[in-house]
Amino acid sequence: MQELLLEEEKMEQESTGSGSSKFSSLQWVFKVKNMAWEAYKSKPFSHWVLLFLSSLGMLVAFPASSLLSRVYFANGGTSKWIISWVAVAGWPIPALILFPMYLFHRTSPTPLSLQLFCSYVFLGFLSAADNLMYAYAYAYLPASTAALLASSSLAFSALFGFWIVNNKLNASVINAIVIITAAMTIIALDSDSDRYPYVSNSQYIWGFVWDILGSALHGLIFALSEWVFIKFLGRRSFHVVLEQQVMVSSCAFLFTTIGVIINKDFQGMTSEAKTFKGGVTAYNLVLIWSVITFQLGVLGATGILFLASTVMAGVLNAVRVPVTSIAAVILLNDPMSGFKILSLVITFWGFASYIYGTSTGRLSVVG
Repeated sequence: MQELLLEEEKMEQESTGSGSSKFSSLQWVFKVKNMAWEAYKSKPFSHWVLLFLSSLGMLVAFPASSLLSRVYFANGGTSKWIISWVAVAGWPIPALILFPMYLFHRTSPTPLSLQLFCSYVFLGFLSAADNLMYAYAYAYLPASTAALLASSSLAFSALFGFWIVNNKLNASVINAIVIITAAMTIIALDSDSDRYPYVSNSQYIWGFVWDILGSALHGLIFALSEWVFIKFLGRRSFHVVLEQQVMVSSCAFLFTTIGVIINKDFQGMTSEAKTFKGGVTAYNLVLIWSVITFQLGVLGATGILFLASTVMAGVLNAVRVPVTSIAAVILLNDPMSGFKILSLVITFWGFASYIYGTSTGRLSVVG
């Protein structure tokens, strides 16, 4: 009889423990739901519409521009300066959106002080250099590999955001930085599996280096852009996003145009178009769509910086990695080794770590 009572008590304890575990899980779900609802109520509906469109710009336009860069080099394009130039040649696109806002929404242009102007020029110079670094990366690396390496911008965005604009750097972000660094190391160890036959070992290594440096510079640009918003522009209206993009892109366009002229790459576009696989029409379409997608991607990233933070921009930059990698494998027949798949999974794990940690709110804060 005593043994039977003990058995029933044990079963009751196990049932209670299981119920407690279920209750704990439900608590977490309700907590996340309440946090999301409170965040939604704290902002106007227009804020979330703009945030959605900005996120869409980063997650669709940026991968498309990356694939187009690889298409350009894979089909006969050779100029790194030209692909850098088309990245900023679309600066009039946000201007066409901005000017009607001045006319019909009674919005006044932001006064252009000397400090603000110098900030735009400096960001434009950094953007021009960043585009050139990525051009070298996509000239020598498969699009899927280049995209995986570019996910390191999440780590750089978090670090520069912490140092420059005092964004929170918590344990989940630190964990994501370590995980993504491990993923980059895996790709480096598997360099021979996806190197194109016409790319030398030295060129592949330089492509790897330029991609990492470009990602670091990308993170710095994110942080400095947010700093400009905080220091000079404020978060008054979305038109300041368009103003910053127009000014920075036009400055980057000027710097890149000087580089193209010095390198005499404009003169070579005609002959390059004739030898391009698919002919002149295909060549022009690749460049035109590159202009459009680059600008839409940058507009989305700048919008995220204005509406959210540097860290969120870095996270979305990392999220586009699987999108770009999978699209490159399907559309461009990129090689996808077991190591690269492992690196992709680890990168996604790093992203998930960030989301889980910030949603629970239970991780320690540094800074």
